[in-house]
Amino acid sequence: METIWDKYAKVLADYSVNVQKGDLVQIRAASVYAADLVKALYKRIIQKGAYPLLRTSYDDMSDIFIKYADDEQLDYIDPIVEKEYEIVNKFISIGAPMNTKNMTRSDLAKLSRRSKATQRLSKMLLERSANGDASWVVADVPTHALAQEAKMSFDEYCEFLFKACYLDLENPVEKLKELDEKQNRLVNYLNNVKKIRITGEKTDITFNVEGRKWISCSGINNYPDGEIFTSPVEDGVNGEIYFDFPQNYRGNSAADVRLKIENGKIIEFDASSGKDYLDAMFNMDEGSKYIGEIAIGTNDEIKEVTGNILFDEKIGGSIHMAVGASYPETGGKNVSGLHWDMIKNMKPYSEANKINQGGKIFADDVLIYQDGKFVI
Repeated sequence: METIWDKYAKVLADYSVNVQKGDLVQIRAASVYAADLVKALYKRIIQKGAYPLLRTSYDDMSDIFIKYADDEQLDYIDPIVEKEYEIVNKFISIGAPMNTKNMTRSDLAKLSRRSKATQRLSKMLLERSANGDASWVVADVPTHALAQEAKMSFDEYCEFLFKACYLDLENPVEKLKELDEKQNRLVNYLNNVKKIRITGEKTDITFNVEGRKWISCSGINNYPDGEIFTSPVEDGVNGEIYFDFPQNYRGNSAADVRLKIENGKIIEFDASSGKDYLDAMFNMDEGSKYIGEIAIGTNDEIKEVTGNILFDEKIGGSIHMAVGASYPETGGKNVSGLHWDMIKNMKPYSEANKINQGGKIFADDVLIYQDGKFVI
């Protein structure tokens, strides 16, 4: 009898990274809570005639490393890990945190230094992916920590996660392909657009996207999925943007983030909380004050912020803008150890002491999106 984990594994192995006979497939997980999915993936990869490479541990020890590592250790890249980035064909990373806050009190300067050191690995994987030499996917399993972050019971969170991934359906891949077909119609339209303008609460910002490629995301690199994105021209972003949702990154968060951008670079920023963390991340390296991505979320099964960026950036009726590294497959050239997706609600709402009138997106001055929905 097929379990939910068998179904999950088939989507990731067969569809997301398309495991083929002879592939070297890395499975990465840093939690015992990932065990059921890791076992199902291990079995599925063997059934496909490929070679699974397990990189698992019973707990994430990143906080210990950051706390005790000296500068030399922070800068060190394991040559075995680097070799894996060079030769592994398929990468499957499973998130299953026991504690979503284990990095919250970590030294910001050390976090920044470590991210800068590992930047070349991320760049290598993105370039190999853009060239078709490698495939990767990031996915999560339900944990009590994620449920608490989302203010749900564990059972409620399981139901939410499986529905967001369409795993409650008999054939989730069929649904993902339907999503891709719908999104590709939008992508084909946007690939002929030169300028995107987004307006909304405390927001008026333009993106030069001329010559850049828009991409439909439907379960290939992220699962769950549901977005269309591109990387804007590096010096072609101008204006101000306000993010009403809490912005979470590596166990830290910032609220009421406001950015002012000129010629692609953040020149001013503010937040009601987390400003010191923003400052540390934005000053990580030369590329960490530039914009690497602009995207529109399309997954209507994800309706509210859960504190998990893998899900929150896909919220139907939202947009997100990533500060830092861009994607080579879109034509993006910005390189950074940072890629922080910041999410903005585009739907109108009213609550105590706060009213959001909703947002609009214009493509070459034509209104294409209003109040969380496409109007083309």
